[in-house]
Amino acid sequence: MHADTNIVHPAAPVDPAQLFESLHRLPVAILSDSLLRLRGCVGLQPLGAPVKLVGTAMTVKTRPGDNLLIYKAIMLLQPGHVLVVDGAADSTNALVGDLILRYARQRGCTGFVIDGAIRDRSAFTEAGFPCHARAVSHRGPYKNGPGHVNVPVTIGGQTVMPGDYVVADEDGVVSFSPSEAHSLVEAAHQGLMRERAIAEEIATGRVAQAWLDKVLAPHGLA
Repeated sequence: MHADTNIVHPAAPVDPAQLFESLHRLPVAILSDSLLRLRGCVGLQPLGAPVKLVGTAMTVKTRPGDNLLIYKAIMLLQPGHVLVVDGAADSTNALVGDLILRYARQRGCTGFVIDGAIRDRSAFTEAGFPCHARAVSHRGPYKNGPGHVNVPVTIGGQTVMPGDYVVADEDGVVSFSPSEAHSLVEAAHQGLMRERAIAEEIATGRVAQAWLDKVLAPHGLA
């Protein structure tokens, strides 16, 4: 095997910004709306504990069914990192399981986003650890490589860069660059307030609703 088939770049620093506190309070669906409904990972399922996931991306690109470079990546983890793995959407062999979960938690990892399969699913629930993945498989991984650590990866149609912010809940996963974060949080807060105002209007019980008219009127249906 050529020496350059396994590439490892330094981990992106974890941003300790208080912005993460705001992201913990914002639903992924609202963040997705604020990203114009064009971005975010699709096709993954929340297979771990029902816990909000917020952190900084530590990325891995690996051959389908092979987790050699995941082993290397978890040694580089720092508290606040999210392990984000591009496993080419393959669901035959699990890329992570109970033992990697235990070590990653010890290193301060806040969760996993795996475009591939996991196993030992109950261990994630019991540990209270969030994990979004494409599937569950009892088959274990190979450990031959090749793979790359801290490179751009594609997860469910979304490009994730090392150091991107990752937010996930029961609705799915979004990611974005730190430079976008402040404006995105502001837009999401505004979106959340709009939804709350609509919910209050629905609670009045009126058939005619301003938010419905706004959608229907341009089509002559109000």
